[in-house]
Amino acid sequence: MFNEFKAFAVRGNVVDLAVGVIIGAAFTGIVNSLVSDILMPPLGMALGGIDFSDFFVVLKGPHPDTLAAAKTAGSVTINYGVFLNAIIRFLIVAFAIFMLVRWINRLFAATKSAPAAPTTTEVLLTEIRDQLKARPLS
Repeated sequence: MFNEFKAFAVRGNVVDLAVGVIIGAAFTGIVNSLVSDILMPPLGMALGGIDFSDFFVVLKGPHPDTLAAAKTAGSVTINYGVFLNAIIRFLIVAFAIFMLVRWINRLFAATKSAPAAPTTTEVLLTEIRDQLKARPLS
């Protein structure tokens, strides 16, 4: 059983998957920073200085002005602003992956060679076949 597991774990697909997961985790950190630190502040300013992460509805408990204060006070909240941030992050990641896959597909399409031209024998056989088809039946 150990040898089977070893053969499975070192197989190319598993190693590729592990590399993809590690790069994906690092990419998630970059996207989170892009959304939280670069995109959301100007968007919030354009909307009048609003921080999306502070959009919430209190279900039970005190009604503070910020989400952090609500959590500190022990309020039960629905954090739809944090959900909005997560949706924006998802869209950015999905678009980046789409662009990466598109680029890879174009790269592989460019490396594929055109089909080989038919050999002289194939050309002659095709001509013979066409002439035989063109003959009237007797």
